[in-house]
Amino acid sequence: MRPSPIVSSVDLEAKGKQHGHLRLPHSRDDSAWGSVMIPVAVIAGAPGPTALLTGANHGDEYEGPLALFELARLLDPEVLTGRVIIVPALNTPAFQAGTRTSPIDRGNLNRLFPGRPDGTVTEKIADFVTRELLPRADLVLDFHSGGRTLDFLPFAAAHELDDPEQEARAMAAVAAFGAPWSMRMREIDAVGMFDTTAEAMGKVFVTTELGGGGTARAETVAIARRGASNLLRHAGILPGEVEDQGTRWLDMPDGCFAFAPRDGLFETLVDLGAEVRAGEPVARIHATDRTGVAPEEIAAPLDGLLAARHFPGLIRIGDCAAVVAVPA
Repeated sequence: MRPSPIVSSVDLEAKGKQHGHLRLPHSRDDSAWGSVMIPVAVIAGAPGPTALLTGANHGDEYEGPLALFELARLLDPEVLTGRVIIVPALNTPAFQAGTRTSPIDRGNLNRLFPGRPDGTVTEKIADFVTRELLPRADLVLDFHSGGRTLDFLPFAAAHELDDPEQEARAMAAVAAFGAPWSMRMREIDAVGMFDTTAEAMGKVFVTTELGGGGTARAETVAIARRGASNLLRHAGILPGEVEDQGTRWLDMPDGCFAFAPRDGLFETLVDLGAEVRAGEPVARIHATDRTGVAPEEIAAPLDGLLAARHFPGLIRIGDCAAVVAVPA
């Protein structure tokens, strides 16, 4: 296979602490020989496992970058047993633009794995992660939140897997992360995801949804910072005990999603974390093109807790309006 065009300015195998960039050549109108420069840090101490920590897989999600830029600055290789590879803004073009997808090619990085070395800019990033970073990792933490369009209860999550032993290791890592909520997760569409690519390699993969609305709160950033350190302690890379804040487990069974039946003005009727009953209204959509039209209700698909909801005031037909999770 063709080699990756991305060149790392840091030695991924060297001991010590390095800050640098993954440089991806990108010819554009304002720079014929330009580059996309993706920040990276490698902190390695005594021999041990490797953790790969990533943020801004989607560019409008900020808890991960806030936690990881700080962690890269503070980690001391002298106290580590193992190695930490940190990429705080994985989809750097999207992160710089504050958008979910890349402004260069409209690529949704988390739907383009395993990537291509001769593909678009976003596919080249995915390819480098797949071929150069994931094989080095034992544990992967990929931070997410709801971005501009969703808001979540702050949770860490791992996926249902065919391998029960691998799933058990992933769930143990989620518990160690120590978010207020922990989720056994099912995706609407898992094709091309970073998650499934890492899991297919047998890696322990932990993800999060720590809020949303295209911003970050003090609470959710604190969860991200504590969780990343907890996960490194759980892996034996960072010394010390996991800081146990207590977590409550949720499950996302079949039928947990509710989708908008029409365009309109979105009104939530219950707040995140509230108990809901199947068939009861959790949101309404109001017509915006005329007066005198009754709103259309969106019902809870099952009994449980409201775990996520659409965030902006306006919604389009087919958008996810609500997610109901079940206490586990």
